[in-house]
Amino acid sequence: MIQGIRHIIFDLGGVLLNLDYQLTERAFIDLGISNFGELYSQLQQTPVFDRLETGKIGQAEFVKAIQDISGLPLSEQQIIDAWNAMLLDFPLRRLQILQQLRNHYDLFLLSNTNEIHEAAFNKTLLEDHNISNIGLFFDRAYLSHRVGMRKPMKEIFQHVLDENGLKAEHTLFIDDSPQHIESARLAGIQTIYIEKGMTIEEHIFKPKTQTA
Repeated sequence: MIQGIRHIIFDLGGVLLNLDYQLTERAFIDLGISNFGELYSQLQQTPVFDRLETGKIGQAEFVKAIQDISGLPLSEQQIIDAWNAMLLDFPLRRLQILQQLRNHYDLFLLSNTNEIHEAAFNKTLLEDHNISNIGLFFDRAYLSHRVGMRKPMKEIFQHVLDENGLKAEHTLFIDDSPQHIESARLAGIQTIYIEKGMTIEEHIFKPKTQTA
């Protein structure tokens, strides 16, 4: 049972930002990389994606790696557009929920992401909601490519707890990947797993119904 919460750690993609991994897979298949689903998925990925998400390589090295893997004469823009195809929108209600929660809890963002996606989702946020950076909704944002660690490493959860003086038993983590939820639990953090078909606005932070 969830209780005693003072701090909430949010995942980004699939929780706050709508994602569709199949759009990126389809985009790469359309470019001629027919086995892209074997290279990258929500549950596992090949080393080049891990290196991108932990900041060990940047955009230029990632593009070169995809060109080498594919053996095709793909342009940088083709690869970037296909990689960003999974990124959809930030529903307004989710941003409103974050604003409301900040009045009662410490809020943190913990996301496996990369410099290419960070630029793209902040661009979407600016164009759709006139907000320049998702980090503005949080006391602190932890993006894997900036901190050099990624979920489901237990160390990244401990890093967030230690750096902010948080007690695990008073901390809630919300994520849509089961392996990340399991690591947070091992760190003593309370968790909510966003299963397929769930949203935070419809299943976690629903507005209370008014009674006459």
